[in-house]
Amino acid sequence: MALHPVLSEVTEAIAARSQATRTAYLDRIARAAEAGPARAHLACGNQAHAYAAMGSAKDRLAEGRAPNLGIVTAYNDMLSAHQPFERFPDLIRAAAAEAGGTAQVAGGVPAMCDGVTQGQTGMELSLFSRDVIALSAAVALSHNCFDAAVFLGVCDKIVPGLVIAAASFGHIPAVFLPAGPMTSGLPNDEKAKVRQRFAAGEIGRDALMAAEMASYHGPGTCTFYGTANSNQMLMEVMGLHLPGASFVNPGTPLRDALTVAGAKRALEITALGNAYTPAGHVLDERAFANGIVGLMATGGSTNLVLHLPAMARAAGIVLDIEDFARLSEVTPLMARVYPNGLADVNHFHAAGGLGYMIGELLEAGLLHPDTRTVAGAGLAAYTREPKLAGGTLTWEDGPTASLNDKILRPARDPFQATGGLRALSGNLGRGIVKTSAVAPERHVIEAPARIFHDQEEVKAAFRRGEFTADTIVVVRFQGPKANGMPELHALTPTLSVLLDRGLKVALVTDGRMSGASGKVPAAIHISPEAAEGGPLARLRDGDVIRLDASAGTLDVTTPGALDRAPVTPDLSANGTGLGRELFAAFRAHASPATDGASLIV
Repeated sequence: MALHPVLSEVTEAIAARSQATRTAYLDRIARAAEAGPARAHLACGNQAHAYAAMGSAKDRLAEGRAPNLGIVTAYNDMLSAHQPFERFPDLIRAAAAEAGGTAQVAGGVPAMCDGVTQGQTGMELSLFSRDVIALSAAVALSHNCFDAAVFLGVCDKIVPGLVIAAASFGHIPAVFLPAGPMTSGLPNDEKAKVRQRFAAGEIGRDALMAAEMASYHGPGTCTFYGTANSNQMLMEVMGLHLPGASFVNPGTPLRDALTVAGAKRALEITALGNAYTPAGHVLDERAFANGIVGLMATGGSTNLVLHLPAMARAAGIVLDIEDFARLSEVTPLMARVYPNGLADVNHFHAAGGLGYMIGELLEAGLLHPDTRTVAGAGLAAYTREPKLAGGTLTWEDGPTASLNDKILRPARDPFQATGGLRALSGNLGRGIVKTSAVAPERHVIEAPARIFHDQEEVKAAFRRGEFTADTIVVVRFQGPKANGMPELHALTPTLSVLLDRGLKVALVTDGRMSGASGKVPAAIHISPEAAEGGPLARLRDGDVIRLDASAGTLDVTTPGALDRAPVTPDLSANGTGLGRELFAAFRAHASPATDGASLIV
């Protein structure tokens, strides 16, 4: 199938925009690759330190003829999604030894749980943890002893941070090994209803706690289609997972088999063999265009509109939110997974999952078929699904029809004709809105503004009964330079209650919303942010704002509103406590949200 002309045009525009930076990047990793396996150039004392604790593997490491894998792990027990990684290093070391290679845990990276910090002070460190993860992974790989890297990470900032590191060490291959989603618990829509009832004061905390524990109940990724599961989709569509690896439950024989196969494949694609596949060549403009299409086709997390530009910059590629907008216009929304529907990712996987979706998008000309992947050349392999037959891992042709068209539909007959995210621009700046979970009648709202500088202020006003008419809630000074750009997901139950009361309500902010946020229209990531004197800093209560998600516009229509001097509140309280003082340099030097909100790329 010929490529869709818009996909071709957008990819060509990305390549042209990135020509100088991408050329410099490829030259840099080519020079690193030319030096050959790094261990050969280490002094004997350096090598002795590196291999001292490796027992029977010491001789193979010292000889330098067998490939050595560096394991970078985000394991901890605070994230249910990452708890299964405790076992992975042993599986990887055993697999490497069986294949004649070696593997070492090169280092660990921090991994915070946004579910724990949601609405809490610690959330102000969340976005910048992505850069810390990238830096930590770089430290791990800086020992320069590794022929390939395997990355163990799943959740919100962890995968983007690890991809930034993988791109920075782009001369060696990178294979990402996921842990998989937890089994289905209390349905996500039922959990959301309980949250709304609690926000409305109809039930007590004991009922809320019981619902939350029934939803988040065991090892694995949370089952809604938020940032963590959007990350997994991206790693598969962009060719850094083995085919079909994303949504296999943890602790199953198939999951272990995929982990072993991923480790062995990483050994096969080093520069010591005949299938050398450096990460920097996998991560090209076609892969990133494919990733954006996958995000749109699945109604994925808005957080990836922050992370993808940062990931791309690490590989010398410059993305713009217009790339997302143009690809959204031609990408059909094929999936309904909570918050875009009632299903969870286990149901999506059972309905045909990513293999079916990738096949449909390839047939429609909406994915580049000829990308490099860790599985080999081309995306066709990613239409196949892994199976265990007599203890042997094989890949078989995936389904050619959806097994549940209420969850997953063909590209020719989608849930809606365009993708789940829209770019916004207007006199209030540039930003995005997630439309896939928002009812069409709520795509356009024009109403007076209520201005807040904190999400707790919004909830307090709600408790006082102050929202009695159509309102656009503006929560400003929530950008990266103000307070680290925390997610404002804690507002979702409150604003949802107002929608259910029949009011027209929207959110406008220079902050973020969770990938799990749903039916409330939310213009987010507004740039320039208020802390830099952006237009949001000039708004006052009562200014009329028009958010038109259909047209992709965001404007204040009150005459003279933007002629005022910007408000400059005291933000010193966001600078200390729970480690925030250590992140002052990140707040001071972060790039705009439209460029990825990063200090390091």
